Amino acid sequence: MNVTFIVGLWMIFGSVTLVLAIYRWLLSAHNENDIVHLGAGGEKEIPRQISLERKIHTIDNWGKAMTVVTAVVGLGLATAYLYQAWESPNPGPNNFYRNNSPDNSPGR
Repeated sequence: MNVTFIVGLWMIFGSVTLVLAIYRWLLSAHNENDIVHLGAGGEKEIPRQISLERKIHTIDNWGKAMTVVTAVVGLGLATAYLYQAWESPNPGPNNFYRNNSPDNSPGR
């Protein structure tokens, strides 16, 4: 499996999580009514409130799951990157300590 594929998948997971959060925010901001209609005259609002509560609850569950998946994949990518950097025999030309160690000093 290619690292680029995993990073792309992680970006997709993050984007989906962000879209779910925005959708939940918009849904609750425009449709949620803070008054519970239990008295007379509010009977027609009760099914609407129940439906909205179920939608928001479902979005919250998916959002929590996607957040966990995104975090786990991100931590896995960070761990793999740090492990690869730790084990790399050739860290590149910008390694100050390796280039300036006593064994590699100029004139030897």
